[in-house]
Amino acid sequence: MRLAIACVLLAAAPALADDNPAGVYDVKFEESGSTCNPPPVSLGRGKLAIEIKKGTLSVNTDLIPVMYGAPQKSGKVEAKTPKLVGTTVMGLSARYAIAGRVDGGMLQLVLTADYVRQDTNKPYCQQAWNISGVRGDATAKK
Repeated sequence: MRLAIACVLLAAAPALADDNPAGVYDVKFEESGSTCNPPPVSLGRGKLAIEIKKGTLSVNTDLIPVMYGAPQKSGKVEAKTPKLVGTTVMGLSARYAIAGRVDGGMLQLVLTADYVRQDTNKPYCQQAWNISGVRGDATAKK
């Protein structure tokens, strides 16, 4: 009986490692909605890095400022920019948030941007993207 339990626990151990979302992913951004006319930002393909250090999860892509959150269980990812940040669009700042999950090296996230006019500090529009991709080291193993 003990041997059977030990075998089950050992077999489950690698599955637990897949719950860790940390890694660098090759991703595709697909715009899923926008109230902006014209949309201020267009995203295509890129790299997205998720790191967990000292109890803080960070999500970084060269296209958007770093977003921070707390590590979640079961591969869930939730992060946001800690404050309003400037954008590459003149006159607009934004708050970014990302949420979703990583399962077995596959990433599925939703990124939202709430744009605010810098001159009036009032909401301007919103934009959202579905993000999908695979962990960079996952493609190397296949």
